[in-house]
Amino acid sequence: MTGLRFLTAGESHGISLTAILEGMPAGVPIDLDALRCEMRRRQLGYGRGPRMQFEADAVELSAGVRRGRTLGSPIALTIANKDASIDRLPVVTQPRPGHADLTGALKHDHRDIRNVLERASARETAARVAVGALCKQLLSPLGIELASHVIALGPVRARSASSTVTVTRLRAKADPTPLRCLDPAATKRMVRAIDAAMKAGDTLGGVFEVIAEGVPPGLGSYVHYDRRLDAILGRAILSIHAVKAVEVGDGVLGASLAGSRVQDEIFYTKARGFHRSQNRSGGFEGGMTTGEPLIVRGYLKPLSTLRRPLRSVEINTKRRVVATVERSDVTTVPAAGVIGEAMAAFELARAVLEKFGGDSLRELQRNLDGYRRQVSRF
Repeated sequence: MTGLRFLTAGESHGISLTAILEGMPAGVPIDLDALRCEMRRRQLGYGRGPRMQFEADAVELSAGVRRGRTLGSPIALTIANKDASIDRLPVVTQPRPGHADLTGALKHDHRDIRNVLERASARETAARVAVGALCKQLLSPLGIELASHVIALGPVRARSASSTVTVTRLRAKADPTPLRCLDPAATKRMVRAIDAAMKAGDTLGGVFEVIAEGVPPGLGSYVHYDRRLDAILGRAILSIHAVKAVEVGDGVLGASLAGSRVQDEIFYTKARGFHRSQNRSGGFEGGMTTGEPLIVRGYLKPLSTLRRPLRSVEINTKRRVVATVERSDVTTVPAAGVIGEAMAAFELARAVLEKFGGDSLRELQRNLDGYRRQVSRF
């Protein structure tokens, strides 16, 4: 048994992106409107490039779903590219610093770097968001919900709202803003920073935060390194283009504090059962979920494609040049949060299925409900 897994295929300017999601149980209701909403969310954010204006990112479900419910067989998704010009695009021989261009060309012996950048492009994440949207529709009937927001962009950091941030609040307040940020004053400064970077032909990175609520305790394992769910989730977030660091809970801040301030003290009441005094651990202890909300942050470097390109070397003549310029964004931090939700949803769905099993949604729900009763009576 392989459990839940997915593969994507396709190039940035190819005919389409394709994804195969295998291991989804039967009977999961699929809401196409919710799927379309997730795809639109990935296109949000001030500072995005022109491609977000004309690509519809419409998802076609061509297998694995019938009459609005999953069948238990592999699900096939296709996203057509309106800009499907890959065979007409020019050869690229001037690699961009910070991109996969040069190393990918060396690895695969390509003399046309376009063979690398077309697949290495963040366009691939549209397929991931589609997969994550289906995983969310598995998790939601189980009481698990996710959301995200931007907490820093370039030099601007939003005011901390860790004690008041909930999935419900994020869904209501983050997406309608220009940068999916809860701090209006910080948003204005972020917009000014983006404008300045755009004028300078530069790019900006930042930080997004993903929150998951309703996660039962005990997902993951302390037994082996590769089964620790925080490590698995960290790998998933790091796999997103331009993400260079991941933080779980207050991992960075906690490194500078005394242990008495960092550890989440344990309490018990009949109404709530076991619970923590705070959530600096981000919902993980010993590689397992604690039952508290999961909090994970992704740190994006500035994007590699600059309108005022950096110095590089032409791969054939070895002469000094400036890097090639491809159509790109000034920043993608708001979209990266949506992609982070998708990757977290996939890994949580996989962990739930690994622990509770079930070839159908009803069987999975029965197994999870039984476990929650067991935990509540501990």
